[in-house]
Amino acid sequence: MPLAAPKGTRHLTKQEFVYQTLREAILKCELPPGERLVIDDLARQLQVSAIPVREALQLLLSEGLVVNVPHVGATVAPISRESILEVFTVMEGLEIVSTRLAAQRATDADVQGLAEIVAKMDKALGASDHEDWAELNKRFHLTIGELAQLPMLQEMMERIFDRWERVRRFYFSGVLIHRADQAQAEHHEILDMIRARNVEKLEAMIRKHNQGGLESYTSYFDKHPSGN
Repeated sequence: MPLAAPKGTRHLTKQEFVYQTLREAILKCELPPGERLVIDDLARQLQVSAIPVREALQLLLSEGLVVNVPHVGATVAPISRESILEVFTVMEGLEIVSTRLAAQRATDADVQGLAEIVAKMDKALGASDHEDWAELNKRFHLTIGELAQLPMLQEMMERIFDRWERVRRFYFSGVLIHRADQAQAEHHEILDMIRARNVEKLEAMIRKHNQGGLESYTSYFDKHPSGN
């Protein structure tokens, strides 16, 4: 499929430009799991030589977003049961730390900002706009990460939510739209516990929230491993 360059990439080096374009296309499932990545075809679409494409594929290979398949070549990494487990396990650990620190460090204005995001999420669900809800969901969790005031933690959360983005897009109609109401109720509970600075209950809620998501996605995967 034709590849669209992400905004703000044209000022990058050719290698960075190709890397960012391919990475975003993979995370958005515009390049779906299992898609063959032919260097010459990509170079032609992106109007670059083969060299920056080859270099970008090596970076994506190191991230686990691309795999080399014998007799086939570079291919978009599949979404496996193990990769889903990895996303939610890492996410749970990071969020336990970030929400605990957010509860301890957030100002009243910070909490109000979170409440406004949750209100927008309610509105999106009421309008059955699950795509908008998913984007706001990501913003809600990453905003909590920002409130923890640990740049390295924030960077790690952004990376794991990129991976979650690919999973949720691939299983959008099969899982996300069916789980959104339950997840949103849990977001309200998370918000209430941050507001109350209830760290103990907050940790239990984060575990429930992530393990519920893991159960939903792995159960669906077991029945529909090829996606929606």
